[in-house]
Amino acid sequence: MRLKADLTLLMVSIVWGIAFLTQYYAATFSSIYLFNGFGFLIASLLLFLFKPKKAPIPTQQWAWMAVAGFVLFVASALQQIGIFTTDLANAGFLTSLYTVFTPFVLFIIFKEKPALMDVIAVFVAVLGAFLLSTGGRMTLHIGDIYETIGAIFWALHIVILGKFASRYNAITFSAGQFFFGAVLNLIVGFSIEDPGVLLEPLFLGSLAFRSIFSISIGYTLQVWGQQHTPPTDAALILSLEAVFASITGWVILSQILSPIQIIGCFAILIAVLFSQLKIFFLRIHPSPNS
Repeated sequence: MRLKADLTLLMVSIVWGIAFLTQYYAATFSSIYLFNGFGFLIASLLLFLFKPKKAPIPTQQWAWMAVAGFVLFVASALQQIGIFTTDLANAGFLTSLYTVFTPFVLFIIFKEKPALMDVIAVFVAVLGAFLLSTGGRMTLHIGDIYETIGAIFWALHIVILGKFASRYNAITFSAGQFFFGAVLNLIVGFSIEDPGVLLEPLFLGSLAFRSIFSISIGYTLQVWGQQHTPPTDAALILSLEAVFASITGWVILSQILSPIQIIGCFAILIAVLFSQLKIFFLRIHPSPNS
């Protein structure tokens, strides 16, 4: 079951990496909240169709679905805003920083002390993010800042799913968090964005792909996968979406990275991998109290 969960999360990372392209197309229409809002709403409605008939939703589950939906709203908004002014490779790799942030979110909320390897990984990741975002020069894309802040919220979302979603049915929990995320996005979207984008074929095609594959299927499989894999393991596998986002940007949009930026990408990936080495170390050298 653990192997099946890991392979499932790998498949999710591939879909999410490709889905960065749909977010790029949505950004060309200056759409953030309507794109995310209708994406979450469609996904929520699709999943409710497959909701088990005998699966009542307890009050506590509604509360955690609301929390997860709010975090998803913030994280996806920051990610979409960032794509306005940065490349897909930057967006993908900076988003992958949530793997490094996840242990620290666990410490802040649950007092689970991060390992020394996690601390080292942060410094390596920051260096990699600097090289990727600036190309070695002291000039940041504003979008890179949004993506990095968003990575913190993605880490929080990983932790919430790992700690609480595993207690409930994966389909109902996913549908619920999407519903709350959709409501928040649509309230903001109809207030500040032009609903005319809903008539654009390219926008609708991007919305359909993201709603069905990235959100409805991807996030639901994420919830299921995290029921059988620890949060840090899940974060490592899912962070590979950065690689697939870069490949998508290179193949479809001809977005080529400079040698310095490629080094930055590798530094972030090394940080992501390094932050997980403690898992194998603890298996070989278990704690006396374990």
